[in-house]
Amino acid sequence: MTPTPTPRRPRWRSLALLALLLAPLLWPLQQLAERYYRDELIEQNRQTLDLYVANLLGTLRRFEVLPNILADLPPLRALLATPDDRAQQDRANRLLTRVREETGADVIYLMSPQGITLTSSNWDQQDSFVGRDFTYRPYFREALAGKQGRFFGLGTTSRKRGYFFSSPVRDGERVIGILVVKVDLDDAESLWGNTPEQLMVTDSNGVVIISSHRDWRFRATRPLDNAERAAIAANQPYPTQAPTPLQLDDSAWLIQSRALQETGLTASILAPRQLVERPVRTAVAIGAASLLALLALLGLLLQRRRHYIERIALDARAKRELEIRVLERTHDLETLNDRLKDEVLEREQAQQELLRTQDELVQAGKLSALGTMSASISHELNQPLAAIRSYADNAGVLLDHQRTDEARGNLKQISELTGRMASIIAHLRAFARRDRHAPESVALQPALDDALALLAKRRRALDVELIRDLPEATLWVQAGETRLRQVLGNLLANACDALSEKAPPRRMWLSAESTPTGVNLILRDNGPGFSAQALEHAREPFFTTKTSTQGLGLGLAICETLMRALGGELLLANHPDGGAQITLQLRHATPGANLAATEEFS
Repeated sequence: MTPTPTPRRPRWRSLALLALLLAPLLWPLQQLAERYYRDELIEQNRQTLDLYVANLLGTLRRFEVLPNILADLPPLRALLATPDDRAQQDRANRLLTRVREETGADVIYLMSPQGITLTSSNWDQQDSFVGRDFTYRPYFREALAGKQGRFFGLGTTSRKRGYFFSSPVRDGERVIGILVVKVDLDDAESLWGNTPEQLMVTDSNGVVIISSHRDWRFRATRPLDNAERAAIAANQPYPTQAPTPLQLDDSAWLIQSRALQETGLTASILAPRQLVERPVRTAVAIGAASLLALLALLGLLLQRRRHYIERIALDARAKRELEIRVLERTHDLETLNDRLKDEVLEREQAQQELLRTQDELVQAGKLSALGTMSASISHELNQPLAAIRSYADNAGVLLDHQRTDEARGNLKQISELTGRMASIIAHLRAFARRDRHAPESVALQPALDDALALLAKRRRALDVELIRDLPEATLWVQAGETRLRQVLGNLLANACDALSEKAPPRRMWLSAESTPTGVNLILRDNGPGFSAQALEHAREPFFTTKTSTQGLGLGLAICETLMRALGGELLLANHPDGGAQITLQLRHATPGANLAATEEFS
């Protein structure tokens, strides 16, 4: 069979040629981006310039009408009538100071028709205008001619820039004085933040008077003619009579200007063209990267197509080889099939053997459970049987002494104990079936007294001193009658066993305390206490520190299980003064029928 020819691989030189053909598309992208960002910057700067112009005009117009209003003040007119009156001058000075503070003007002053300042709001300062001659200022000449004067200039005394408004003070048709208000323009620059855009305000001569760029101040933005130079020399508006030209590179700035009506000023905002060039370069770079990504994607698609064609050819060859190998393997599979049949028969036999073994394990588990139950019944019935034996012996003695009433009481106790044994057997049978009876209200003291009565003879034989600290009021807990007495009997019996290993004196303490959630019954003895191993394993079935004839190791395990079934807890510890301490935590219950405590028998 003729082998499938390998397809020709695409050459990356074709992609490079395609990239060169698509590269001119970046030029219109650059033009569109430049036009977009330039228009966006121009619109943004136009809004900024409108806000600044509105603020500057608002400031100037606020002071424009102030000279006309102040010209009619009586103290000022009185001073013009008697310019040498010191008292009138003092009143006028203080009046202008108060007006300046209230209006926010820089300086307010009053001049005589001869141009001499008679009173000023800065009369008490080092650069006071009082007594100075300002006849060279154009605002003086305009006001003296009966017009409203306007003028920008650098103060020859204060060396501060300001815009001057002047108004004539008339007496009929005669001008008797000139009132001038100077507005500080330094605040107009402070409003401009630290931005790449620059602010520039020029006067009628084209000289920069306000600028966010300090080096541009009082520099000429255009050539000055002879008349303008002569006016500058006469009016002295700048710190120099020949302003230095301001050389601005038009290719580096986008300039927008706005003329301020009636003031002769022009506000301009200059934005560096870098603010347009930077995003344009970014847009072109993104476009170039997108073009490269497109070419790379195209190359990958071509590469994948080539791999796809190669994979088809490989699949065809693999299919032919597979057909040959299938024929070869068919015979092997037939042989393996016969072998697998034999293995299946062997596994079925092993499975049946496993089932028989599991049945035997289940039967062994049943026998183990039966042995545990028998041991539990033997352990739990041992104490009532011992009590019945004691009551029976006492009854025989009482009958010999003709004390029939007391003997009848012992027989009654024997009857109650046999009933209790039946209850214990029923309870253990129910416990083996995991049958949990609902807890009931049980009086704690009678149950404890009953358990103590069963062990009274043994306590006296061991000479155990019982110290009780139980409240007089009956404590009601949630438990079962038989289960609670069973737990108390086991714990008291274990305490007696522990005390039997100790030399006298032997003591046992019983105390109870109420908690927010229940009642804690504390049983303590002065015996040897728990060993570390006993504290760890005491709750486990068949663990015991006694000999095989003394116990089976089920007492604490059964108590632990019964307490958990009652919703309580059994805590084991050693008391700091020595001996074991066992705490039964039981839940509160509503009071029920009070049970009388069983008296100890002789």
